[in-house]
Formats: sequence, structure tokens, C-alpha cells
Amino acid sequence: MQQNKKLFTALFIAFSLIANSFAAENIDLMETAKKKGISVYWDSLSNTGILEKNGQHLVFRPDQEFVLQNSIKISYTDAPVISDGKITVTKDFVTTVDDFFTQEQNNSSNLKIGAILIDPGHGGKDPGANQVHKIKGKNVTIREKDINLTVGNMLASMLKKAYPDKRIIMTRSTDVFLTLQERTEIANGVKLAENEAVLYISVHVNASLDKKAKGFEVWYLTPGYRRTVLDKKTTSDPELFKILNEMMEEEYTTESILIAKFIMDGLNLQIGSKTVSRGIKAEEWFVVKNSKMPSVLVELGFLTNYDEACNLNDKAYLQKSALGIYNGISAFVTHFERSRGFTGTK
Repeated sequence: MQQNKKLFTALFIAFSLIANSFAAENIDLMETAKKKGISVYWDSLSNTGILEKNGQHLVFRPDQEFVLQNSIKISYTDAPVISDGKITVTKDFVTTVDDFFTQEQNNSSNLKIGAILIDPGHGGKDPGANQVHKIKGKNVTIREKDINLTVGNMLASMLKKAYPDKRIIMTRSTDVFLTLQERTEIANGVKLAENEAVLYISVHVNASLDKKAKGFEVWYLTPGYRRTVLDKKTTSDPELFKILNEMMEEEYTTESILIAKFIMDGLNLQIGSKTVSRGIKAEEWFVVKNSKMPSVLVELGFLTNYDEACNLNDKAYLQKSALGIYNGISAFVTHFERSRGFTGTK
């Protein structure tokens, strides 16, 4: 009887230790990240999360026993778990995260924006939207392609002055026609170093049957649209490639949302007193849907609205619009390259 009691006690202690061990493994990722100064972005639609600190990022999924580091490296670790509305992880997962951010902090080749691609919509035989308004007693034809090009050139000029170390590329700098496929090929043909990223900013003007419609808005590619953004040579495992591609897509979506937010803030400060913000929106039909990079489309206003058309016909107003987009891009670059510092001037 005494032996049975001792055996029961020993088993109870053993099971308690095992239970405590498992409990200790359930670390709240959000709380831990906050203590370590790590930002967490979570998308419940794609069931994907991103950890970001000092311009470095790590993508994870609750059902996968690996993480994607800075878009290029796979590191195997315990899979996070969603329980009671919380994302919990193990000590091994936390160690993997700590090691990654520590290593990258000491890495002299931190990620940076290597190129910024400006795409003035339409052009040449494709005028885009257009409308005739009587401005100061004269009939004036407002053409979308002209506004897009003017703002695009102004924006490129600002970026070149602020970032002489980056390639500022325009899909068109004159009144020429480009197909959507040609624009996509220019974007995806940008050559980058291993530690560089590229941004895609498409500039457009809106139109509506409702003459009262006005305001600026920024679009990003909806997470529901599936595209191939990784090189097929990344892995020979088809299933792993599918997962990695989805994780990479989610990273682009998160970065695109951040760019959209910064640009909206920039435009609001520059032209918000003369028009309205229509917010950030998601769609899959616009030109950036096949670009393999963070990308947004900016709609500067409605040329079918008389007051807005008068503004869009004013170069001083377009200069402010370009400055608003520039300030948004520079804010994102600052965010992306925080570990390197920001030396450009506004």
C-alpha cells in the first residue's frame, strides 16, 4: 500500500511537471512582441502574421512549422497556435524570433528600398477619363493622362532629389501609350540586389456619372487575388512553394496597406482642406495586380466634379498633390529602413 502511494505521488509529480511544461510553452505572442518592441500584423482572412522590427520582417502561419525571414530565407521552428482568440507560441519560436532580429540588427546589409517605380496612368492614344469644363470663361478639356503625367514627373523630381542613392523609374515620362502588360513588365524587370526592395506607385484620376462625387483615395490589391510572386526555383516542393508564395503575397499586401495609409496621410495634409479623403480601398482589377512587389494606385480626384476639375487644372494644386504622395512614400521608406536612418530632405 505504501509503495502504491509512493508510486501515485511520483506519477502525480511527473504529470504536474509535464503539465507545467506545456503551460509554460503557451506564450502569448502579442504580449511578448510588445515587450520586445516588435510590431505584429495579423490578417485573419489569409491566417497569416508578420513580425516587424527595425525594417526587418518575419512571416508566419499558425499551421506551419517554419517562418519566412525577410522574404528570402526559411527557418524551421514550432508552429504557433491560435487558442481562445490568442496566438500562442513556444520558447523555441521566441528564440527563433530573437535570434533573427538580433542577427539582422548586426547585419550591415539591412533591407532598403532600392527602386521606386512611378506609373502615370494612360497616355498617348489612351486619354483615360476626360471632361470639358468652362473655367474662367473658357472651355477647358481636362484629360486624365495629362494630370497623371504632370504629377508623376513632379513626384519623380522630388524623389530623385531626396534619394540620389535609389533608382527612380517612370513607366512613361512623356505622352506615350503603354499597355498594362508593358507597365507590368517594366515593374517586374527592375533588377535588385539581395537586400533591396522596389515600390510601385500608379497615379490616376477618377470620373463618375455623379457630378457631386469628389475626393482622393488609394487602392491596394485585395488579398483575395492570387498571383505568383516567387521564383519557381525557390523550392522543388510544389506544396511548399504554394505556401511560401501565399506568405510572400501577404507580406506584399501588408506593406501595400502601409504605403496606402502613409500616402493618404500625406495627401490629407496637403490637399485635405480643398477636397475629401475617400479612404483606403482594396480591389483586384487595377494595373498593379500582376506586379511582384508592394504596390498601390492613387486616385487624385474626380475630373467630372467642377470644383475638383478646377483644382486638377491648377499646377500649384498638382504640386501639392505630388508632395502629398512624396511625403507618404518617404514616410514608408523611413519605416522600412529605420535601422539605417533617413537622410533625405523634404
